[in-house]
Amino acid sequence: MAVIQDNNPMRIPRIYTPQTLTPNTTLDLDDNAANHVGKVLRMQAGRELILFNGQGLYHFNAVIEHSDKKRVSVKLLEKIETHNESPLSIHVGQALSKGDKMELVIQKAVELGVTNITPLWTEHCDVKLNAERMEKKLKQWQGIIISACEQCGRDIIPSLNPVVKFQEWIASVNGDEKWVLDPRGNAEQATPESVSSAVIAIGPEGGLSQDEIQQACDNGFKAKLIGPRVLRTETAALTAVTLLQSQWGDF
Repeated sequence: MAVIQDNNPMRIPRIYTPQTLTPNTTLDLDDNAANHVGKVLRMQAGRELILFNGQGLYHFNAVIEHSDKKRVSVKLLEKIETHNESPLSIHVGQALSKGDKMELVIQKAVELGVTNITPLWTEHCDVKLNAERMEKKLKQWQGIIISACEQCGRDIIPSLNPVVKFQEWIASVNGDEKWVLDPRGNAEQATPESVSSAVIAIGPEGGLSQDEIQQACDNGFKAKLIGPRVLRTETAALTAVTLLQSQWGDF
């Protein structure tokens, strides 16, 4: 079968599948991946793909052998080792936010290289979700994480943790450097030369309460001011991740 060459590697779609991947084998894509390839992208036999399963620093070049609305079969070619994960492990605790703010933070945080995301219930959080709707949200956010990995070239899927109360999270999370963002915090705190893991606590639109900030500090967090202006919750999260990556990561 002829392979349809694409001279621009950035145009070759990256597709996530949870399946076991082995070089020089043929497999049918799982339903989600097949739907994306066959129905959304409308890719035909002979087109190239990049497949990854999130289980390591590698992906596979592949070519489509059969594609229709019901089934997509691909031939796996060589396994490609990758080195695009940050040396800094970043865990973001993000207060639940209204509208599309949560989705934006999750998507961009993945692109920026975070490894863990935990949605948080906080004192000033005014998002109202029952258990059923929360389960749907978690599935939606997991899909956003996978799509962001497909887009930005990551082969490891960041962890999305269950929603937890702020007080429980700050008492259990560990990291070499732990920040709680606070517009009344200190911008001139001493920072270590070498850090391999970092944690950031981000409040909701109304901010964290003083009690919550104090509780975080009592659990080893630094009350961190990251600029003279008050930032929206989504801006604060992505700014903090960028600062961490610039200081100890791969920016």
